[in-house]
Amino acid sequence: MKEFANKTVFITGAAKGQGRAVSLAFAKEGANIIAFDLGKKLTYPVYNDGSTDALVKLKSDIEALGAKAYIYAGDVRNAADIQNAVNGGVKEFGGIDVLFNNAGICAYGYSHELTEAEWDSMIDINLKGAWLAGKYIIPVMRNQKSGVIINNSSVGGLRGMNRLSHYAASKWALVGLTKSWTLENTEYGIRVISLHPTGVNTPMNDGLAFMEGATPEEIAVRSAGNLIPVPWIEPEDVADSVLFLCSDKAKYITGSQYVLDAGLLTR
Repeated sequence: MKEFANKTVFITGAAKGQGRAVSLAFAKEGANIIAFDLGKKLTYPVYNDGSTDALVKLKSDIEALGAKAYIYAGDVRNAADIQNAVNGGVKEFGGIDVLFNNAGICAYGYSHELTEAEWDSMIDINLKGAWLAGKYIIPVMRNQKSGVIINNSSVGGLRGMNRLSHYAASKWALVGLTKSWTLENTEYGIRVISLHPTGVNTPMNDGLAFMEGATPEEIAVRSAGNLIPVPWIEPEDVADSVLFLCSDKAKYITGSQYVLDAGLLTR
């Protein structure tokens, strides 16, 4: 039997990048996928040409693997969207066993030059969105007396970052959220972990590079120097770690920070 057969996984920011890779990895292992993203409303600059509804494509790809998918196009900052997606997914599959809080954005700017709107957008998507997903999914997991929550942070959640203060603040906050949720929910059989990847080879890097007038590879080298063997790790590397952390092999891992950085934080 496949490892996650009959389990249900809720993934935010599911349509592209890390979210897509994690969705497909769980689907290969037999899980039902509740995929939440902006869908046709996806507006991240540069990489979205509007030619494909990425959520619909993801659903098709999941079903081609023999798994089931429930998709919801919404905004993680909107409580009603999250609640409706959770309710619809639970109605479809009966429960939620895993939450991968993945939705996030990244943009450069010196702290003193950021607008209030830029600060609010970063915190609302990266932090409030994760909290809202937990707000509506944790009661489902408590009722089941089981569940795993992976909050996708960053190496930026463990160190300072030049011209990324708002991003780092949002990712550090996920560590506090992870530890607090652990204290609140361990007695209900819920494990909570924050994941801290280094730069991941996703379409978001195209937007960041465009802002800098550079290539994604040049941006990676600026960030990591020559320390790591490749400019970016791949989304599938993140997916492998997520599946391990959600498996019974990791049943004693909770409340901690799982680092996937190719040695970056040894600097």
